[in-house]
Amino acid sequence: RVPSTQQDGTVSLQHSAAAKSLQYFVLSVFIYSPNVCAVQKLIGTNRKYFTNCKQWYQRKICGKSTVISYECCPGYEKVPGEKGCPAALPLSNIYETLGLVGSSTTQLYSDRSNLRPEIEAPGSFTIFAPSNLAWASLPAETLDSLVSNVNIELLNALRYHMVNRRVLTDDLKHGTSLPSMYQNLSLQIHHYPNGIVTVNCARLLKADHQATNGVVHLIDKVIATTTNNIQQIVEIEESLETLRAAVAASGLNNLLESNGQFTLLAPTNEAFEKIPQETLNRILGDPEALRDLLNHHILKSAMCAEAIIAGLAMETLEGTTLEVGCSGEELTLNGRPIIANKDVVATNGVVHFVNELLIPDAAKTLFELGQESEVTTSIDLFRQAGLSSHLTGNERLTLLAPVNTAFKDGIPRVDNNMKNLLRDHIVKDQLSSKYLYHGQKLETLGGKELRVFVYRNTLCIENSCIAAHDKRGRFGTLFIMEKMLTPPMGTVMDMLKADNRFSTLVAAIQSAGLTETLNRPGTFTVFAPTNEAFRAMPRGELNKLMGNAKELSSVLKYHITDEILVSGAVGALVRMKSMQGDKLEVSTKKDVIQINKEPVAESDIMATNGVIYAVNSVLQPQASRPQERGDEPADPALEIFKQASALSKVNKNLACPWFSRLLAKMKGNPGTI
Repeated sequence: RVPSTQQDGTVSLQHSAAAKSLQYFVLSVFIYSPNVCAVQKLIGTNRKYFTNCKQWYQRKICGKSTVISYECCPGYEKVPGEKGCPAALPLSNIYETLGLVGSSTTQLYSDRSNLRPEIEAPGSFTIFAPSNLAWASLPAETLDSLVSNVNIELLNALRYHMVNRRVLTDDLKHGTSLPSMYQNLSLQIHHYPNGIVTVNCARLLKADHQATNGVVHLIDKVIATTTNNIQQIVEIEESLETLRAAVAASGLNNLLESNGQFTLLAPTNEAFEKIPQETLNRILGDPEALRDLLNHHILKSAMCAEAIIAGLAMETLEGTTLEVGCSGEELTLNGRPIIANKDVVATNGVVHFVNELLIPDAAKTLFELGQESEVTTSIDLFRQAGLSSHLTGNERLTLLAPVNTAFKDGIPRVDNNMKNLLRDHIVKDQLSSKYLYHGQKLETLGGKELRVFVYRNTLCIENSCIAAHDKRGRFGTLFIMEKMLTPPMGTVMDMLKADNRFSTLVAAIQSAGLTETLNRPGTFTVFAPTNEAFRAMPRGELNKLMGNAKELSSVLKYHITDEILVSGAVGALVRMKSMQGDKLEVSTKKDVIQINKEPVAESDIMATNGVIYAVNSVLQPQASRPQERGDEPADPALEIFKQASALSKVNKNLACPWFSRLLAKMKGNPGTI
């Protein structure tokens, strides 16, 4: 960044890759010089923000780029040849100070309204003085009505901007109010964590300009008197007629007229008209859904538009969050510029008019939740299966809906078998995933029992794991699942017998006396060798294995664990203890499940007492594996010299002739030196 001097004498830092070496020099000269304040200026506008670190490093305000400038802090000026702004200006009264801070229009109107004698006289006042641009931005008819009746309306308006004591920014506490000098009507103060301070939602541009008889704060708006609470604003605004009826039906009147600091995102009549009539009638006719809807439009704190310089998650009374942000001059909700009228200040908060209705999940049906999520393909399958009434009614249900990507290889045809399977994707209770526990049984509309498996980093129902956060609707909850689930149809032995790929394995299990084990209740994971796996073994080795019941039992038990592990729970590496006693290593590589580094042919064949993986090789326990050197045990000394030889190839300083001769001799006569 490089410094550039502006016409007004301020110095700005603009980004330049070629001038990064000057950065610290510039910072030391300007930031650490006496009485110099940093200002963020919106490029292409006249808007300034006396910045703090939180704003500084964002580099943008409402999506627009900024440039950092440095200017004299209030009450100081430059001296030729000196660093910073060392000279303190002599204090003047409030009237003269108005001209110094950029509020000459306020000064002019003080003359016209006969306020000048009061703000020139001894006393202790605070005035929130609108900038010249703020006065110029008033609608012509509003300004004319003020100026044409200078002795009354204009004087009252100016006195509403004043407090009868000295108030500095440190005294402007968030959520407090100050009595103005016009009929003691309140001024609403908000001091936000990002450093921005507002009075009746007008932002302080330059604060704490001391005067002999008080203090001047320059603000960016002309503020209007505030006498109505939020409920009264709803009652008198014609564009909020439907909202008014909804508030009355929900019983929220008392809340909106109570003391506090709220933000009402008030949906206009137009917003309600955009909702399908059937949906609107359903919500308006359901007191609980209606209350959730309205509470979703009420923020727990007052949020003025001027305080928002970037996206900010705000909690609603309904318990969810909305992202309140900005784009240029527009205020946004969840990234959409749907706010039609902003900063209508009330005695207990602020109202922003919105032209779209914000329907929370808590007021939606399962069908509506699904239509707005990445499960639209599943929702269409449920519709084709004739299950729509369960997704739109008032049954307490949980929908296990596979994500759209689960159907990347094709969408299944909805026949009778698929209809039955889809019924097993609807659980007969409204659940929350955070309350599910390992081993829990869930009953489906199809009459099946589904098991819950809780793993370190995931939560699964049968062979399908939950892929996203729950969406809890009015009566039903949507679980977004990674794939279609397959309810178990029999025990491990039943499933193996029913699959021709495992006929050799079934015979081996029977010979080893393990049939009863795999038929009893349990939580087995079986890595089941296919017929192909047995055919791949050398004939002699296979015959020897099949003829030795004890060894066969040991090898088969090495393929079985007593805990269920579905594929969705396999991370980089999972080690499982087999029934034989040795460990099995289950891992994933390029989305393929591997057991002891051998790829699995098929995963997640679910059984009532476990899960089966088809593997195309017979796994060997450690004790049964052939030695890597079949002729003789490795000689420890030879291994040491082998390692040294490997090192010598890296470091040529170790590659001595005697060492090579010694190694060759040892290879010829192991065990000697």
